[in-house]
Amino acid sequence: MFPRTLRASAALALLLLPFAAACGNQAQAESSSDPSSVTLKVGATGWKTEEAVLKFAHLDNTPYKIKWSVFQGGDQQLQAIRAGALDVASSSEIPPVFAAADGKPNFKVVAVQRGSTLNQEVVVPKDSKVTGIAALKGKKVGFVQNTTAHYFLYELLKRAGLKWSDVDAKPLLPGDGLAALNGGSIDAFASYGTSIITAHQQGARTIGSGADILSGNFLWSARDSVLKSPAQKAALADLVARISKAYAYVRDGHEAGFAEVIAENTHQPLAQAQRDLIAQQKQRPTQARPVGDDTIASQQKVADAFTRLGALKDHLDVKSFWTTALDADLKKAL
Repeated sequence: MFPRTLRASAALALLLLPFAAACGNQAQAESSSDPSSVTLKVGATGWKTEEAVLKFAHLDNTPYKIKWSVFQGGDQQLQAIRAGALDVASSSEIPPVFAAADGKPNFKVVAVQRGSTLNQEVVVPKDSKVTGIAALKGKKVGFVQNTTAHYFLYELLKRAGLKWSDVDAKPLLPGDGLAALNGGSIDAFASYGTSIITAHQQGARTIGSGADILSGNFLWSARDSVLKSPAQKAALADLVARISKAYAYVRDGHEAGFAEVIAENTHQPLAQAQRDLIAQQKQRPTQARPVGDDTIASQQKVADAFTRLGALKDHLDVKSFWTTALDADLKKAL
């Protein structure tokens, strides 16, 4: 019914081919202790937000190279990690859970970036008669599978007294979901970030939010080979710290300037971009922190919810793919 979802998987596979082919070329660089010989292949969701904030804060002059690649979701970033196409992925708590579900992950969660959970919503078309989550019973609801949208939709349905089986849930990528919502082939869509911004620009209304459901823990996951390379590991710690410092610079009276960068990339009115940025940083300032027992416990709660939902076949012990190997370098860099 939604062939573009199937095509997306094939497209992702094609996207990963040149990255995977390049992995062998990095072998010597990975073993070098010279930062200038290091290239980190880093994922971004929606648009290159992290690259932009580093440039805006004048912190983009890294002694190592960064190759940014944009994906529609953190789930695709983790797929790229598994395929050896990325060194580092940034995502919510959810994608690493599914990427590690086979018990053979080739990555570790190495750091946490606290961030806003605004623009994580269930939306309906402007002319929809649906006014709340409870009214979704029997309706076709799109959602971005294995992401925050999957989790907060499940929790919102539960709070409204509905089971997952009470809706006709359709897994869709953000772009496909927007098209399906506007085309009338789904009644509601659970998504995040730029796709929600665009949905509102097209007149969509919010009927549910994940803002108070989600933890605000966004995870940095690194391929195991990165952690075996002192130079790459040091570069990653430096990158995570720089991004944290860049957002501190934005909050220090530079919101209007960075809002211009956001508006240009998300194609929304400047005033709206500035309001959203200020609201997001007020809700939860973007800043990095090392791995802690509380952050692992938070992800375990999410994994257990997906086990109850049946999306995970077996119990998953998430601490098996977390590591404190970056903590010392990150604390020093921060």
